[in-house]
This record gives sequence, structure tokens and C-alpha cells, in this order.
Amino acid sequence: MAKIAIIGAGFAGHTAALYLGDALGKEHTITVINRHEYFYYVPSWVWVGIGRMSVEQTRFPLAPVYKKKNVNFIHGKATAVHPDDQFVAVEREDNGQRLQVPYDYLLIATGPKLNYEATEGLGPKYDYTQSICTAPHAAKSRDAYFEQIEAMKQGETRKFVIGTGHPSATCQGAAFEYITNIHKDLVRRGVRDKAELLWLSNEKNVGDFGVHGVHAKYQGEIISSEAFMTAVFREYGIQWEVQKGVHKVDANNIYWEDYEGNYGETSYDFAMLIPQFKGIALNYIGKDGEDVSDRLVNAAGFVLVDAIYGLPYDRLKMNPTAWPELYQNPYYDNIFAAGIAFAPPGPISEPHTTPNGTQIAAAPPRTGMVSGIIGRIVAKNIIDLIQKGRMTHSERMTEMAAACIASMGDSLWDGSAATIMIYPVVPDFRRYPNEYGRDLFVTHMEMGLGGAWMKRMIHTTFMHKLQGRIGWKLIPE
Repeated sequence: MAKIAIIGAGFAGHTAALYLGDALGKEHTITVINRHEYFYYVPSWVWVGIGRMSVEQTRFPLAPVYKKKNVNFIHGKATAVHPDDQFVAVEREDNGQRLQVPYDYLLIATGPKLNYEATEGLGPKYDYTQSICTAPHAAKSRDAYFEQIEAMKQGETRKFVIGTGHPSATCQGAAFEYITNIHKDLVRRGVRDKAELLWLSNEKNVGDFGVHGVHAKYQGEIISSEAFMTAVFREYGIQWEVQKGVHKVDANNIYWEDYEGNYGETSYDFAMLIPQFKGIALNYIGKDGEDVSDRLVNAAGFVLVDAIYGLPYDRLKMNPTAWPELYQNPYYDNIFAAGIAFAPPGPISEPHTTPNGTQIAAAPPRTGMVSGIIGRIVAKNIIDLIQKGRMTHSERMTEMAAACIASMGDSLWDGSAATIMIYPVVPDFRRYPNEYGRDLFVTHMEMGLGGAWMKRMIHTTFMHKLQGRIGWKLIPE
């Protein structure tokens, strides 16, 4: 009987657990370790942050789903991995009990550490800026947002700054959704004329999103995500500033450095800035108690997999095989990583170093659909190893398609969304020798009310799928 342990129950870990439980749960032991007792549908927190959806509508309890799939669930915190002795040290959340969870195969799918500490003053801890990166933070953002609404109703003007809070932050898409939903909500509440909205980002261009931008054919012409998004900003009256890495925040100002090495500051009344992501801190302990983290994680705490690391950007850009296909650790071949937890070989968008030596570069996104796909691939390969003794599934991000529906107002009557299909996620200039490295037939961008309906439909559909309900495998990741 094989033993499989999964650390983390986000999109990657939970998707893997469903596939593993469905295929192996009655004959083998599958255990999920997660700090939260709920699965959270993170993409809808943008609506929580403006009070258009409750936290409860974005979550469901994990234990009943896993019981149905013959998966063990431990509501606890993984503290250490012992790769030679093959067990995970866990501290239960309910009673503090310490456990050892043995494994033959381990999937690390922890999601990110929200590294607010990397930017002085950033985040809810200091009560200066807000975040929508966790459910409590999204609810706190909502409450702070409502305070601004009340002030505007009294005739006061307010400045909202939304974007990234670190030179290497990612997840610009969530911030874009938040600022456009704020616009729509302010219009609905009749106070839009009392608000100044500013987009502040580390991207090279608006719409870069850490994926080297998106280009697609539309009515016979090439349209860029930069043109697409700036058109939205102009229509909504949103100002924008890019090529800026935030390094400090206080109660009144956001301090940044730009591409040219100039330092400046931006005042605000309300700010939501995405922090830098790092790997979750785990101890990796060898057979004799030695630290073996250098075999498993990089300096940022992300798990090393079957990628080619250390290539300069120009070489990485032209080498699609540098990206992992199995998400398997090269030293311990029974350990895998998925979603944000795996270490990418480098950035997708071209990094920039300022004259002061600061690197400003949007980090590679590995959330949502990408996380789910990788979770499925790893699960299928673990199933293969147990049943066939060999792996038969692989998919690099240079081979992977991903869809993004960016909400720009949740109303099903006058809302909107930007629907973006991108293939491949990481450009492959060998296979697609155009200046974008992507299939311009498949890659697509569109905006309109239909996207708002699709965004809400996907929320409902995925809450169905991720609870393992009837037909769940028919719904793609």
C-alpha cells in the first residue's frame, strides 16, 4: 500500500487530492495537510473586497469532500520535511498535537508566503495598506473601503492606489480586477466623481501581467494587452504609472524607485498593494539531522524541480525546455511541487535592473488554472508510478494554455470582464517564431458583458468541481 502526502489544499494541492483519491483512495493512503479547514476560491475575493460577495460564498469545508474521496485530512501546519526518512512533521491546529505523516510520495503545494516584510510598512499588520490575498485580508479591505465610501458620501474626495507593493511582486491580474471593480462600484454608489483612481505597478507596460504581455489577432490586426488595458483605464478614468518598484509605505505615502533609478512618492487615502510572494518556510532535515534545504528549495523557498536554473534571461527566453515538465525534485525523485510552490527557472517578462542595482521585474504567475493543471499532472504521474512504475504525463508552461477572465464589474446586467486566452503561457519562440512567441490563432482577448456572465458561471462551476460533485472531472482545470 502506497502512502501519498500533500502539503497544501489550494488549487494545486486540492486538485491533486481529488484525482488521487478518485483513483487510489480505496487501496492506498492519501493524506492532505492544510492550515485551513476550508478550501477558498481565491479569484472571487476581488468581490469580497468591495462587499459584493461574502467570504462564506467563496469557501467550503475540506473534510467532507476528502471523506467522500477516501482522503485523510489533517487540519494542521507542516513544520518540517524529512526526505530521507520520508515523513512530514505536522502540528495540528486544533490541539497542537505533533504528528509524523509518512509518505512514499510527497507533493508540496503550499501556495505563497505573503512577504509583506520585504516592503517596509506594507500590509494589514501596519494598518496602512490593504490586501485581498487572504479571506480575512479581503474582508478587512472591504471594511476599509466602506469607510472611504462614507467619507465620499459626505462630500470628501479620496485617492485610491491599487497595484503591486514590491519590485518583484506578481498577481497583477487580481489588482487589475480590484481597481476596475472599485470603479464600477463607485459608479453604482453615485460617488465616482469623488474618487481618484491610480494603477501603480512594477510591470514594464500596462497589461504585461508578468507573462511578457499578450498579443492576439482581432479583426485582422494584432492587438496588445497594453492597448487593451489602457483603453479600459481611459474609459474608466483610471490613471496609471508602471515601471515602479515600491520599497516603503507609511500612513500617507507610497515610496518607490523607477526604472531610471529615480526615487519618488505617491500619496493615497486607500491603497491595496500585492506583496512579494516567497515559498512557505519549511525545515528540510536529512537522515542525520543535517539541513538539506539546498537540495530541495532555492533562496526564496520555492521547491526545485526538473527545470534548468541559472540561465541568463536571453538564453532562458529561447529555451522552452528550461521549464519543468514533471515538477519533480531532481535530488529526491519522490517529491514533487505544484502551483506557486515550485521554483520557476526565471522570469517570463524581461527583468530590469535600475542604476541603483534594484531589479524591477514582475514574477512569473503560477496561480489559478496553471496551478490546477500542474496539480493534475503531478497526481496523474503519482498514479502512474504506483500502478505502472513509470510516469506518462508531462506539460511545461511553454506548452500550456491558460484562460483568464478579469472581472471589471460583477453585475450581470451592466458588468463586464476581459476574457483572455493565452497559448502558451510562457512564450516558445522556437515553435512560434513570431516576435511574441505565441500561437496568434489560439491567443485571444475580448471584453464585454458576456465575460461577466462567464466569470460568475466559472465561480459556480468551480465550486461544484472542487467539491468533487457529479461530473467534476468533465470540468477542465
